[in-house]
Amino acid sequence: MPITAFLDIHVKTESLADAPDILHETLIVTRAFNGCLGVDVLVDTEDPTHFVLVEKWASLEHDAAYRTFRAGPGKSSLGAVLAGPPLLTKFEIATDI
Repeated sequence: MPITAFLDIHVKTESLADAPDILHETLIVTRAFNGCLGVDVLVDTEDPTHFVLVEKWASLEHDAAYRTFRAGPGKSSLGAVLAGPPLLTKFEIATDI
């Protein structure tokens, strides 16, 4: 079953100018990863350092494989510009409601 993952991040104020390029480079790999159905990037209208990445995955297993990849050989430079740890939440469609 497809899932949607929300990755809530805050970038350091001093890294704000570099963040769009780093996000772009990171998301090239993410969007090409097996099982990725797409990624949208939202920016807070009142706080330009606050982003939410909305990732659509073919399944929880595809998402888990991606997280394992990013924790190992696919680690990106995004962590260097973050003001703190990201918050990851995952959702699936409630088909019975």
